[in-house]
Amino acid sequence: MRIGVPKETAPGERRVALMPDVVPSLTRAGLGVLVQSRAGVHALAPDAAYTAVGADVVETVDAADVDVLLHVRPLRPDVVAKLKPGAVTIGFCSPSTELDGVRALAQAQVTSFAMELVPRISRAQSMDALTSQALVAGYRCVLEAAMRLPRFFPLFMTAAGTVPPAKALVLGAGVAGLQAIATARRLGAVVTAFDVRSAVKEQIESLGAKFFEVEGIGDAEGSGGYARELTPEEQETQRQALTVQMGKSDVIITTALVPGRPAPKLISAEAVNGMRPGSVIVDLAAEAGGNCELTKPGETFTTENGVIIDGPINLPSRMAQHASQLYARNVQSLIELMTGDEGRLALDFEDEVIKGACVARDGERVER
Repeated sequence: MRIGVPKETAPGERRVALMPDVVPSLTRAGLGVLVQSRAGVHALAPDAAYTAVGADVVETVDAADVDVLLHVRPLRPDVVAKLKPGAVTIGFCSPSTELDGVRALAQAQVTSFAMELVPRISRAQSMDALTSQALVAGYRCVLEAAMRLPRFFPLFMTAAGTVPPAKALVLGAGVAGLQAIATARRLGAVVTAFDVRSAVKEQIESLGAKFFEVEGIGDAEGSGGYARELTPEEQETQRQALTVQMGKSDVIITTALVPGRPAPKLISAEAVNGMRPGSVIVDLAAEAGGNCELTKPGETFTTENGVIIDGPINLPSRMAQHASQLYARNVQSLIELMTGDEGRLALDFEDEVIKGACVARDGERVER
């Protein structure tokens, strides 16, 4: 079986689907690995590093010549068209927002697996790319906030007086939110965090942050550990309560997402107007429409009252080396699950991981 790793072509994408450190385990299993020249250069993985561990570096990965194509961002239609019938693709597919891409994979008679659909169960933790990339994003977003905030994060006691620590508010306590809390605490900020799922209170407090509770909203945990969508009444109660806390915050990190739906609006324009000049909002939900009403995806701007709003796109790509290393290990674990004797594909669709991650099979889109 031949695995192909092309260079990512999406604007701003610096990650690569496979790093050199995972290649030996694949080649020992009898798999051939083809890597496009300079595919890993932005992740600090030069061609020589791949060659040294047994991969073949080629000028162009011919999609028609590989059995499995690995990727990070969703494949372009022209790449899909070159895949041979029966080929397998593994990578992020954005099936809820890029339905045409999934249809193209089905029409090409390709079996496609979406890394974002790997079930969040214990035995699939090593394949959970959403978690690994959210970890990177949660760390990086706090650094972005610290660079933009015109004030210190930690407490300073000097001969010239005491500088109080920054007050940070983290909205959403999933993987990204918890990592943001931990990073902000390491930098010395006083952190408050909010989540509609009461089950995460203990996790928030274990990281040294205060859990912000909103009266009138019960536990809003949905399936798979994600938050469910709040009712309009619950959303209004939440907004009013949070607006007061936002006015006291120097930094707000938002990470709230509901799978398959636009990001919930947690920060109103009115709340932004009540924040102090120089305060910073980093909206990790920007790609899904943003948790802040004023967020502009992919842009950083300053409001008339001096609040800096950052709507970053694809933050993990800004830390391409470690993001790629984590993603490659996720992919490696999934490939190993799919590989039988002598490096041959052995797709068991009775397996809940393989079944759950599949988005196209036998010329049809997998319905959910």
